[in-house]
Amino acid sequence: MDRHELEAIAGKEDSNRKPRRLLCCTGSGCQSARSLEVKAALERGVASRGMHESVDVVGVGCLAFCGRGPLVEASPDGVIYEQVTPEGADAIVGELAGEAEASFPRSREDHPFYKGQFRIVRERGGRIDPERVEEAISFGGYLALEHALHGMTPSEVVHEITKSGLRGRGGAGYPTGLKWGTVAKMPATPKYVICNGDEGDPGAFMDRSVMEDDPHRVLEGMTIAGYAVGASQGFIYVRAEYPLAVARLRKAIQQATRLGLLGGGILGSHLDFKIDVRIGAGAFVCGEETALIQSVEGKRGNPIPRPPYPAESGLWGKPTLINNVETFANVAPILHRGASWFAGIGSQYSKGTKVFSLTGKVANSGLIEVPMGTSLRYIVEEMGGGSPNGRVKAVQTGGPSGGCIPADKLDVPVDYDSLTRLGSIMGSGGMIVMDDETNMVEVARFFMEFCMSESCGKCVPCRAGTVQMHGLLDRIARKRGTRADLDRLTQLCHMTRETSLCGLGQTAPNPVLSTLRYFMGEYEALLQTPEAIVPHVAATEALDARGVPGQGE
Repeated sequence: MDRHELEAIAGKEDSNRKPRRLLCCTGSGCQSARSLEVKAALERGVASRGMHESVDVVGVGCLAFCGRGPLVEASPDGVIYEQVTPEGADAIVGELAGEAEASFPRSREDHPFYKGQFRIVRERGGRIDPERVEEAISFGGYLALEHALHGMTPSEVVHEITKSGLRGRGGAGYPTGLKWGTVAKMPATPKYVICNGDEGDPGAFMDRSVMEDDPHRVLEGMTIAGYAVGASQGFIYVRAEYPLAVARLRKAIQQATRLGLLGGGILGSHLDFKIDVRIGAGAFVCGEETALIQSVEGKRGNPIPRPPYPAESGLWGKPTLINNVETFANVAPILHRGASWFAGIGSQYSKGTKVFSLTGKVANSGLIEVPMGTSLRYIVEEMGGGSPNGRVKAVQTGGPSGGCIPADKLDVPVDYDSLTRLGSIMGSGGMIVMDDETNMVEVARFFMEFCMSESCGKCVPCRAGTVQMHGLLDRIARKRGTRADLDRLTQLCHMTRETSLCGLGQTAPNPVLSTLRYFMGEYEALLQTPEAIVPHVAATEALDARGVPGQGE
């Protein structure tokens, strides 16, 4: 396989492509709403009208407007049919044939939800059949890999990624090029590349979508990374709750290997690089890189102290490069269009775009990809259409590790540094909108319960601190708390953040601290008055079996 053969495959696909395509979403969300039945109904409609020479029905990845699924897009017309049912799908084919107009709600790319999008990571999502490598190739797949192998040295690849300003999309925002360069300089061999697909934040489904919609984009990015750092083996770590992503990744690996895009002598070069899928058991802590490495090795997924960092001593004690799904999905576009192009998108210190899952009390929910630096207000009020009742109260970003940003701060640009200054983080990309009916103390308690349950228990600050904080939040929420409890909660937040072993414990207090910072009035309104405290003194001082103050009442 060489560049000419890639171009031949792309040319054949282009020549065989029919003038009109009905693109039916077959992502997990739409499948749960019977989109596979919708696709079958569309195929029957095309066959019954004898339109198979001019119309192709294609199962594609997520069409982004998840709250309106199942979705079907008529290409090249640009009409997107919403909430399509298997029983009525035939009417869409009939409309193409000049019959009566289908009655489904519809939108176009000038809809505010689509209009503000800038697609880099998801540029092929919803456009190609994710289970056919030939479709990926026809839309430019693996051309960046070919260019890297035959037109660049490994150090030039690292330099290009560094120059682009790409930062890790897993949440911490560490400079990608710096991490690649560190692994590349390590003399020890073998080296490994790991893709972190262990997306565990409540309300987040960005990485799942990328793996389901365009698995070859991830494989190509990993292979380029393997060439750049001198690795010959890659692993994609995916949580078991993502069976469709696992199945499509495995199929993509088989197809790429068959065409010589993975395995030995890739694209006629001297690069040997293989990729295997590893399935996680759903432990949130395994999103932390050292816990993930332990899990890949077949051990219990516990974090271990750093340094040494994985770049020096990672998988089986060897230099290991770990990036998340979205980070790898940015690599091919950077090499294809150039680092300067990518660096020209976004804000000063946060380059490129970011994919978010926009959910919660918002009119338009689904997947969005916007340039870094886009204001949170534009995302929520313009693209998301605001909350149904018109009263947005807060936006939670970063999942259990993030914070709640109040409505009066929505003009903040969405980038790493700006969100951090407000007490939140970018995280992997979860974005939950809350309206004025949301109880912020309940929100803090929910996320603390999640962190308490997901703590691995290895270090005392996280193991005990999350339990204690949850107990205090529970007591305050039940109107049994006092001012002393509120003070103690704040102290525990800072202690847990400063002394926990890994990122789970270090960031678990963020939702609590941000709600204390911006919504203190809601906490104070739930505190007992001095008169009400007297009958509950004994209960307030009691300890339950776990040592949580006030849980024995």
